[in-house]
Amino acid sequence: MNPNLLQTPIDYLKGVGPSRAELLRKELGIHTYQDLINFFPNRYLDKTNYYKINQLQQNSAEVQIVGKIVNIRTVEQQRGKRMVAEFVDETGKMELVWFRGHKWIRENLKINTPYVIFGKTNWFNGLFSMPHPEMELLEEHEKSLRTAMQPVYPSSEKLVNKGISNRVINNLMQQLFIETKGRFYDTLPKNIHEALKLISRSEALFNVHFPTSQELLSKAQFRLKFEELFYIQLQLLVKNMIHKKRIKGFVFETIGANFEDFYNEHLPFELTGAQKKVIKEIRSDLGSGAQMNRLLQGDVGSGKTIVALMSMLIALDNGFQACLMAPTEILSVQHFQGLIDLCKELNTSIEILTGSTKASKRREIHEKLENGELDILIGTHALLEDKVKFKNLGLAIIDEQHRFGVEQRSKLWQKNSLPPHILVMTATPIPRTLAMSLYGDLDVSVIDELPPGRRPIKTVHRYDSNRLKVFRFIRDEIEKGRQIYIVYPLIQESEKMDYKDLMDGYESIAREFPMPKYQISIVHGQMKPADKNYEMERFVNGDTQIMVATTVIEVGVNVPNASVMIIESAERFGLSQLHQLRGRVGRGAEQSYCILMSGHKLSEDGKTRLQTMVSTNDGFELAEVDLKLRGPGNLMGTQQSGILNLKIADIVKDNQILKSARAYAKQMLTEDPDLQKEEHAMVKYTYAQVAKHKNIWNYIS
Repeated sequence: MNPNLLQTPIDYLKGVGPSRAELLRKELGIHTYQDLINFFPNRYLDKTNYYKINQLQQNSAEVQIVGKIVNIRTVEQQRGKRMVAEFVDETGKMELVWFRGHKWIRENLKINTPYVIFGKTNWFNGLFSMPHPEMELLEEHEKSLRTAMQPVYPSSEKLVNKGISNRVINNLMQQLFIETKGRFYDTLPKNIHEALKLISRSEALFNVHFPTSQELLSKAQFRLKFEELFYIQLQLLVKNMIHKKRIKGFVFETIGANFEDFYNEHLPFELTGAQKKVIKEIRSDLGSGAQMNRLLQGDVGSGKTIVALMSMLIALDNGFQACLMAPTEILSVQHFQGLIDLCKELNTSIEILTGSTKASKRREIHEKLENGELDILIGTHALLEDKVKFKNLGLAIIDEQHRFGVEQRSKLWQKNSLPPHILVMTATPIPRTLAMSLYGDLDVSVIDELPPGRRPIKTVHRYDSNRLKVFRFIRDEIEKGRQIYIVYPLIQESEKMDYKDLMDGYESIAREFPMPKYQISIVHGQMKPADKNYEMERFVNGDTQIMVATTVIEVGVNVPNASVMIIESAERFGLSQLHQLRGRVGRGAEQSYCILMSGHKLSEDGKTRLQTMVSTNDGFELAEVDLKLRGPGNLMGTQQSGILNLKIADIVKDNQILKSARAYAKQMLTEDPDLQKEEHAMVKYTYAQVAKHKNIWNYIS
């Protein structure tokens, strides 16, 4: 078949015409034959059974019946009229009812002629009725391409009102198969076909639109899902390869005194197997001659900071500087203090630069950076200012990267002749399936074990009615010398309401835990940064036992002595946020607790989230549940990325297919990086078409 035929505008398909074409474009994004063929059903009605009227049950199911209309009448009712037809088969009778479109329907109905009807039944006054049935003459039904598994296509109110029903789409699809003779080029090589026992593309497209059995439908769906995910992964992997080929990086060949001295003499604890594996991957990148572009995922408290420091020490050993950028001042200060502490025995100069650094100190830092006296600079967005010039920046580490835009990251690149190596860190676990699709062009490292000696945090769910018991528990923990967080939700639409929630909560806590015996810090988004930092400092230094806060403490504060995290209205938080908040405790040697407070009225999703939090501390497991509950678009704010507007695959349900597609794409590029082999000619052609267009399916054919 001529591939150009599929680029024919939809207006030219028999049965469409200008006004229908306009509707199909606007409502469904169908511009060409290609778009129509890749407009897949979202469910199927099983029409394998034909019922007799005396077999019908009073359960309002969708059924299919063969029979005849014997008479038609119009019945007056309070509002307008209804048209009723008596429908019979050899076992009994029922009624067909229409509330609109009487004239057109009456003109087209044939009396005493066999029909196949399909629809939902109602039971009323001892008689079954079917409102607005789908109807087809038995003679037509037997000739039709339409099959036992009846496809149902996505639609809109506007389409239905303008007469473009599911039946019409189905007829257009039949017409398209007639015009194209149902022949489509295959886009996958023979070895993948054989290994996965795939049916051909032509068979798959036919059976996804006109399935004759459940088995053929499953094979068709698998074939098309694999293809869609294969080309997405191919795009991402090619992007990664091009990055490595084109974007040269500094070669760090030496593992010298800084790294060796720290590793052998000053490491505060034995590295976990996962940390060692990640450091090995980073060392390999830094010596490869290509710019490192790696995402480091590690759960809260898994020890990413040590990995970051050891990577920076490799840069120092090769005569380069390093920087670490964090999204908030609190987090920057924490990184700074942590690194100063770890490097106290090393001959390393470390500074911090944030919005509140004084002008004189700023000038001193700028000077030391330019003349190379400063080895490591920690900071916030302040690092991106034009005045900040490094002598030779070799490694840039970005913490919690989803808070920084791409433009901000690229500003770091411009600080040098060659771009520095980039290590992106996140404590927000991204489900592996989503990471493969969103960060498929980054190399991903995962720290998936906690340092030894860390006790798992005990998580419980308590209703508001248990509040007095919770207060008693807080008193006992404070008696032991521990500190407590109490967090209230922050919903941006209503800062006033949140502020009220927080202040009401603060007042009731202050009544239960009166001064001078108890001291309470309060932190929220409406405070000035200086006041916020002052309150945080009091808590960090142990001057206050309770911190009442909104989610501003989600990222960053490290208080090993804090052993209890109480989250109010926990059902109003997403799973990843609950997990981040829980990670604020459990940083010391003592047993820590997370108490999720909620009202008794909980949605199903709310219940699932709280039960999941109680049952596991594994951030990746939580992220998978979150992905199922919220869908990929909401989880990462990815609607705008375009990569997840999938036509037939679902990265949650089809994650096994996704992994397989990525493995085959990787294998193909390893053996044939430029897709020059004869057996990959079709893949190369399809890839070129796909790469031109945002929508993967636009050119697969």
